Amino acid sequence: MQQGHQVEGWEFMPNTIPDPSSYDWVVHLGAISDTTFSDVDQIIEQNYEYSLRLLQVCNTLGINFQYASSASVYGPTHHFTEDGLLFPQSPYAWSKYLFDRFVTQNLSEFDITVQGFRYFNVYGPYENHKKEQASPYTKFINQAKENKVIQIFENSENYFRDFICVEDVCKVHKKMMQTTSEGIYNIGTGNPVSFYAIAKAVASKYQVDIEYIPMPDNLKLQYQKYTNADLSKLNSIIDINWINIVDYINEY
Repeated sequence: MQQGHQVEGWEFMPNTIPDPSSYDWVVHLGAISDTTFSDVDQIIEQNYEYSLRLLQVCNTLGINFQYASSASVYGPTHHFTEDGLLFPQSPYAWSKYLFDRFVTQNLSEFDITVQGFRYFNVYGPYENHKKEQASPYTKFINQAKENKVIQIFENSENYFRDFICVEDVCKVHKKMMQTTSEGIYNIGTGNPVSFYAIAKAVASKYQVDIEYIPMPDNLKLQYQKYTNADLSKLNSIIDINWINIVDYINEY
């Protein structure tokens, strides 16, 4: 959209699938993305079953298909290769895992190009509508502006995530559309950054303090303390000059 492309959106409606017949690609990003969402039936319906139906429609009509998966499928591990073991810890992660598994098991049967992207921790502008699910980048900036203090979990200097700018995510989608490569790919930077480093960069920019708070009990069992995208597969196809989140904070 930023470059003048026409993009038509679609809001989820039960038992209703959009007609993609006039398009070259469907980019399926819609989902219940709340990692703490606990209604298993609803999340399976919207994240898994709906995705299956949409993919089947696209395959029937010959429309290429990209979709958003999630690094949450990896769970509490330090190994992040697309063909490695997966340990989903939440209903959200399980819904993404199930669809990834379906795609992987049936990839040779599709008559279209199917590309899945495991997003690591996406951040960028215009996240406020996500509320509690917004990235630390957005949360910390809002806290600095509104409360003059940034709150981070205790031990955050030891919690590292692979933060990927939404601008880079869009570049990957666009570049991969120019290929016939299929399958599932990580989207991250390959350079994890601690939550403390992000908070420190925001605090320095806005001249505010950092306050430590305990981690809520509902997060402790499913919290990913470390993520680091293995980009070997993606880098063999396209080249991206990844944005570093601390640099992004300092420059924008």
